[in-house]
Formats: sequence, structure tokens, C-alpha cells
Amino acid sequence: MKQGQITTPCYVIHKERLDGQIALLKKALDENWGNHITGYSFKTNALPWVLMQMKRAGFYAEVVSEDEYNLARYMGFSHVIYNGPVKSRDSFLDALSRGHMVNLDAEQELDWLEASGLKEVQVGLRVNFDLEAVCPGETSSGEDGGRFGFSYETGALQRAAERLAGMGVKLSGLHLHVSSRTRSINIYRALARMAVKLKQEYGWKPAYIDIGGGYFGGMENRPEFPAYMEAIREELSAGYTPEETTLVVEPGTSLITPPVEYLTAVVDCKDTYAGRFVVTNGSRSDIDPLHGKRSYFHEVGYELADRNDCYAIPEEVLYAWEEEGQENPAEGREILDRQVICGHTCMENDRLFVLEGRPALRPGDVIAYRKVGGYTMCLTPLFIRYFPPVYVKEGGQLTCVRERWGTEEYVRKSHFRDAF
Repeated sequence: MKQGQITTPCYVIHKERLDGQIALLKKALDENWGNHITGYSFKTNALPWVLMQMKRAGFYAEVVSEDEYNLARYMGFSHVIYNGPVKSRDSFLDALSRGHMVNLDAEQELDWLEASGLKEVQVGLRVNFDLEAVCPGETSSGEDGGRFGFSYETGALQRAAERLAGMGVKLSGLHLHVSSRTRSINIYRALARMAVKLKQEYGWKPAYIDIGGGYFGGMENRPEFPAYMEAIREELSAGYTPEETTLVVEPGTSLITPPVEYLTAVVDCKDTYAGRFVVTNGSRSDIDPLHGKRSYFHEVGYELADRNDCYAIPEEVLYAWEEEGQENPAEGREILDRQVICGHTCMENDRLFVLEGRPALRPGDVIAYRKVGGYTMCLTPLFIRYFPPVYVKEGGQLTCVRERWGTEEYVRKSHFRDAF
């Protein structure tokens, strides 16, 4: 690749957009609940560059495994929120001994805590309750119910709190995060109301209420941070005040999804009995690892990639296209009724979308997929091609923050290299 070019396929992070999302979140929190903590969800996108931006912005590390906990420590995060049902014993006790915020999710964690003899720790309980009954059709688990936390309905939550009291450990917080299908404001109203209900029913006075994450962000006709935080404040104020209680939020997708795009180049077009297929050097697996989405935000740039240089894109061309924010003209090309855009893998379901009534695509054209920063880089498989490069765009400059993986990177950590 020549200097001044970027290789495709690749991710591009627009730093100004990321900064905008962070500023919007903090402003919404300041205006609605001045006493707050923001934790960044490592599982959503743990690219080291992203983690450093969150650390500099004052985010806590929100982690759910020993590996993520160790990564947070390695990256120098001073504050950690440790969630999840499968913490390791050593990392669990280490987090407690360092004064980090730990939300208990399983009985074995109560056993570890009791055996440790630790008293002055920040311990919360994750609340499991029937949110589907309150918000029908909106939860990810539906009528089957969620599997995380201690059940309110069965009394497990109350028993866990009583057990903490018996150890002489203060119940510092309530963790209410629930994955939802709709990400609606109703979900967060219901979570806040549950926090108030628990205080009124059991007389608990937690120092923090952790509402979790799962918000929309950067999507037209969808709620933004101000609307979410206003709704949470309205409900939470029935039982809590900012002076006495800290509000904890744990966003991931709402922060990192909007500023990231994925660039791919057309490498082949072929006509079959079924129609026109357009093959790109990207893959659906890089922007939709679970192959569950029905559509993607996409845009076409004509004749942007250099076919003679492995479909690299000159930076000045990309800048101009980005600044225009619209599709490039394709004068003189045939208009086709239907073009099926496909990825590079050998799987027939690696199909991304259908382009209808548009100019015929050719090798060297570029397709950009917008808003793809969440649960993509962390779930991209090592299937057929290795990890693509990641660039950061800031002030008209592109910087590579992760090189494309090749054979050396793939083999480096394997003991098989000793055989050479």
C-alpha cells in the first residue's frame, strides 16, 4: 500500500463524532442527576484506542470477565465496575480489595465474599425481576425470563441482602441492567420504578443505582441521552435524591456505534440466471457477526478504490467524499433493477443488501456501512480473512490504530511456530 492510502476492507472511527456522543451523555447526566458515574462497556468494543479515549474522558471500566478486568488494569483504569455471572474468584477478590464497584450476580460470589472476611467493600446486587410483565414484548428474553441476577419474585434478592447483612457487609448498590429488544424509554422508567419499589418495600438505602446501558445513540427518530436521563430522573426522584444516591450508567453501543464506519470495495460483478451479484472484499460478519440484522446504513462511492493497489483508497478522495456526505455520481452507467451486494466469504448467506434501480456497480467502487462500532470488532471472526485494519479520522487526518492481521499475527501466539 502506498503512503496516503488506506486498505479495504477497514473500519474508520470518526473521533469528532465519538467526542460528540460523550459530550451529549455527560450534559444529559449533569442536567438531570448531577451525582453520576459513567462506565464504558468493554464488551461492546474493547479496541485499545477506544478504551484510552474513554479513560481520558473519565469513564470507569465496566467489565464482565477476568480477561476484561485484567485488560482494564493493564490499560490503567483507576475505577472499575465489575459485573457478570462468571467472574473468577481471584479477580473478584482483587476488585473488592482495591475498592472497585462489584455487582454480585451469583450465589458463589456471596460464598467467596463470606469466606474472604472483607467488610468495607462496595457491593451491589443485580436485580432479576419480571420486566416483561411491565413492558410486554420489549425485553430480549421475552416470557422465558432473564437469567441474570437475584430474583425478586422468588425472594432470592431479599435473601442475598439478608446474607450480606449477616456478614456485616453493607448493600452499597442495586444493579438493574436488562437487555431490551426495543431500547425504549419505557424500559428505563420501569427500571427506575423498580429501584424505588425496592427501597420502599425493604427499607434499603443504596449509595448507588446502576441503571446499566442499552440506549439508542445517533439514530434518527430514536431517543437520545437527554430523553433517557430525563425519564430516569422523573421516576427515580420518587425515592432518591442526587445528594444521597449516585446514578450509574454503563453505555456501550450508544457511544461507539455512531462514529464508526466500515469501508469495502467491489471486486467482481457477475450475472447468473438469478440476476446480478456484486462481490465485495468485506463481509457481513464484520458488521453483523450474528447475521441478525435486516438492513444496514450504507452509501456508495463510485470509482474510489485503486484496483491496482489491492483496492486501497487515496486519503484525499475519501476526505472529499466524506465531507460531501453523499453518493458520488456515476454518469453513463446502466441503471439496473436489482444488484445483490455480497461479502467475500464462501457462505451464501454472506449477503448484505439489495441495490434497486441504481447505476451498475463496478470493481473499484466503494460501499461504506455507517454506525457499525458496537459488537463488531469484538465479534469479528477469524474466518477466511483475518482482522481488518482500523483507522481514526480526526481533523482531516487518518491514523492507523490497528494494523491488518496477517499470517505473522495469526501464528505469533501459537506454539506451532516452534516447529519451524
